[in-house]
Amino acid sequence: MSNTIVKNLSFGSDAKDKVFAGITKLTQAVSSTLGASGKCVILEDNTGKPIITKDGVTVAEAITLLDPVENMGATLLKEAARKTVKEAGDGTTTATVLAHAILEQAYNYIEEDSIRGIKKGIEKATNKVIKYLEKISIPVNGDMIDQVATISTNNDSKLGKIIADAFRAVGDNGVVVLEPTDLPQTTYELIDGVPYERGLKNIHFVTNQDKKTAELDKPLVLLVESEIDSVRKIQNVLEHAIKEKRSLLIIADVDRQVMSALAMNKIKGNIKVNVVDAPIYGVSKKETLDDLSLLTGATIINEDLGDDIDLIGPEHLGECLKSVTDQNETILQLGETSQAVDDLISELEKQLKKTKDPALVQKLEKRLARLSALVAIVKVGANSEVELKEKQARVEDAICATKAAIKQGIVPGGGIALLNAADNCQYNTPGEKALLKAIESPFNKILENAGIPEARVNTVEGEGLDVVTGDTVNMIKHGIIDPLLVTKSALQNASSVATTILSTDCVINNLRIGDESNR
Repeated sequence: MSNTIVKNLSFGSDAKDKVFAGITKLTQAVSSTLGASGKCVILEDNTGKPIITKDGVTVAEAITLLDPVENMGATLLKEAARKTVKEAGDGTTTATVLAHAILEQAYNYIEEDSIRGIKKGIEKATNKVIKYLEKISIPVNGDMIDQVATISTNNDSKLGKIIADAFRAVGDNGVVVLEPTDLPQTTYELIDGVPYERGLKNIHFVTNQDKKTAELDKPLVLLVESEIDSVRKIQNVLEHAIKEKRSLLIIADVDRQVMSALAMNKIKGNIKVNVVDAPIYGVSKKETLDDLSLLTGATIINEDLGDDIDLIGPEHLGECLKSVTDQNETILQLGETSQAVDDLISELEKQLKKTKDPALVQKLEKRLARLSALVAIVKVGANSEVELKEKQARVEDAICATKAAIKQGIVPGGGIALLNAADNCQYNTPGEKALLKAIESPFNKILENAGIPEARVNTVEGEGLDVVTGDTVNMIKHGIIDPLLVTKSALQNASSVATTILSTDCVINNLRIGDESNR
């Protein structure tokens, strides 16, 4: 019995009240950062160092509440923020504010309908709002990129311009990434690179704990089309990499035991290594491997075609300047591309002009994007470590938000898009009414942070309050905008978390030492 964990149970209103109290506390901390007049939060990291930030997800992740039930509520709310930042790169604060407001409003209407009815109504109204947002969104062009980037850096126009210039430089097919620098200035550098749609396979390969990415400097590249089912088969490659003090990027399907062995060697510090899956089967697999081979200089090894992995030598390995692997993709930063790459690009462009087959056009465009892509590295500099961390968080948000805006377009910012949706979407049930009332909360919170008394603005679509000047303006024309993807993701994730919590009637938590309920 000594190993048994005793549980504490909470029911009904007691459970709901405590969960909601935790949600409220988290929201109060996070929501203070919302909007152009949002405030900074100072938090203490695990080492006792202070961190100053306006990043909603950073604030949320730093919070652990003393009461276990309240902490459960806060933890559930964090899921909305995490999912939003994963999908859209921004909007964490909006998602948090929305989730709290949806729950608050739902509890207000709980006597008018069943919980099932309230949940259905919230889901239905969420779909109505999303359709409305998609209808009013406009594509990003020209100076709008500057505006999106500036807003996402908390209205830092200098940083916003650097990020916008980086996106314009890489074009539609390029990639923008972040990298800290020892210099005080923030700049961007343009290099050849290739995005590869295969992400992190093992958490132990992560080298950057903050960003959860596996980053290798000047790695050797091994391309294997067949499965690597034994460490012995790549022993020569591993020994060569260790001898030359080089990191190693393996692009191949790797057996589980081999993966574990490589991860263990990485943990022990024997070798810096990362493993990324080979492309999917079919024609595209061969083309992707051919392209990677051409770009990195690596020889494709395939045991099914008679190649012997045991005989792989240094001459079969390629290389690149840097590889960065996150959960979704790997970015290979390259040096100067060969003439063979330029020739292939020319050939593919000729094929693209000749064909009218939509499927072939799509395939050729994807391949051209891979071969001709550029990588812009935004090198973030600052005068102190504290400033650098804060600036990095802002730049990372801005890169993601700008990417999202280019992808799906923009809507009026400052909470106005959701406010307009609340005015223009009809409701038929208490659940729908609750959701439409709740989506006014980001606008109201932005006003509160700016010290402006809560007020409704003109019902004219797209017009709202500029909290900096106090004037009612056309939001898009004045550069007060939000990426559609960010607003959509925030609403969807907030609605999902809120409806899940709404049906809670019992909470079971581990009993803590000194807990009153233990007596």
